[in-house]
Amino acid sequence: MPNPSRYFRLRPDMRRGKWSLGEPLDEAGNEVEDIREFTSGRPAHVEGRLRLTIDEPGKRLDYSTAGAGMTPVVNIRVATLFAELAGDDVQLIPVDIKGCPDAYQILVATRLIRCIDDEASEEALYWQPEDERPDKLGMYRSVYGMRIDRTKVGGAKVFRTWGWSVALIVSEDLKVALERANVTGAKFEEV
Repeated sequence: MPNPSRYFRLRPDMRRGKWSLGEPLDEAGNEVEDIREFTSGRPAHVEGRLRLTIDEPGKRLDYSTAGAGMTPVVNIRVATLFAELAGDDVQLIPVDIKGCPDAYQILVATRLIRCIDDEASEEALYWQPEDERPDKLGMYRSVYGMRIDRTKVGGAKVFRTWGWSVALIVSEDLKVALERANVTGAKFEEV
């Protein structure tokens, strides 16, 4: 399968008036132990049904993120698009949103790809020994104006970038499908 010609970082549209979702909660109402569980670029291990609260009411969105971990949350229509176009690259986990009758799912990118192009990116900084964070040594401390090396992506349609997994990347065909479906809450930045 040939690589799509372009890739985009999928980000939430953070304009005012949009709802803000809280941390994912387990069935007992406790926060999920690891807030990075859903953004690590690996399948999540979840037991039971998850719930979200609405921290700030506002206009419901088709795509948004929840809590400090920026967990992607999509309505069922968007989840269906991801399942159809990138089913091998995503895990969809049903989630209940308090006070919201619509069906939503947590979107987990299950692939982590080492593909950030340091030279082509505006700036790529790494954690250093003097930062006194041995757990992060050798990983990205920050990445601005990120660009990726498409030759390292293979046939992935949705993935997280190794060392900077805050970035959720989608292929051009998926971006186009989301735009055609008039998905609210999604912004795209070419990488």
